[in-house]
Amino acid sequence: MPFMEGDWSRVAARAVGFVRRTLRDEWRAIVVEPVRQLVRRGLSGLVLAFVAAFGVIFFHGIAQHPFGRRLVWHLGGVTADLPLWLSLLRTPVSLYVPALDLPVWAGITQLFLAFALAELTLGRSRTLAVAYLTTLAGTMTARVMVALGPGWWGFGLPPEVGRILDTGPSAAVVGLFTYLAVVRRAPVVFTLTGGSMVWESIAVPNLAGREHLIAVACAIVLGLLHGRRLLLPARLVQRLDTTPSSPPRSDPPIPRPGPPRHPVPSFRLP
Repeated sequence: MPFMEGDWSRVAARAVGFVRRTLRDEWRAIVVEPVRQLVRRGLSGLVLAFVAAFGVIFFHGIAQHPFGRRLVWHLGGVTADLPLWLSLLRTPVSLYVPALDLPVWAGITQLFLAFALAELTLGRSRTLAVAYLTTLAGTMTARVMVALGPGWWGFGLPPEVGRILDTGPSAAVVGLFTYLAVVRRAPVVFTLTGGSMVWESIAVPNLAGREHLIAVACAIVLGLLHGRRLLLPARLVQRLDTTPSSPPRSDPPIPRPGPPRHPVPSFRLP
């Protein structure tokens, strides 16, 4: 039976109401709650954001000179052809090494906003963990792609790609925004973040686009596991926490009757 005019109006009203509720809830979760935390905690709730921003500015200023560029490379430059131990050692510093061919001030703004929202919403420990894990996931996947070589249905990469510098803080920014969108049920932020990364990988198919997609996928998995205890770790923790139970407390035992005891004679001096 075809829809009548009143049916279409009710469907449109429900759709408008759903969109309005979604935007309202997302505004409260992404903007209102962090602002309340900022008012309550003050500037101490933005420590990671300031450290990340000043770190990027510091390394960018040093990299403007030839000697400083070599120093920044030896401290935080990560490529897929480096030894694994050296990549793992440089990965934390690479979070503050921006790409020299990108506008640094726009990247600093995104970096500050991502770390600020994440720190106010998630806390410092979880923010650092998500930023590091998403960056590390992109770096390790790039190594796997280069190790596989060309082919593999477009997953592998040629060896010369292994000399391209890692994405730096951009993977952490993408991972934090995606994680916040999943945890806070923010479809608009998720669409803007994930959709822009998909469009980037299609428009400019390079290593950075692939690493960003890997960061998005890793953040989605971490967001879905947020607040859930995995089965195996939960069982392990439960077994480690179990201690042998002590016997229940009761009244002191009643002594059993034994043979009569005779007093021992004592010798007394006159």
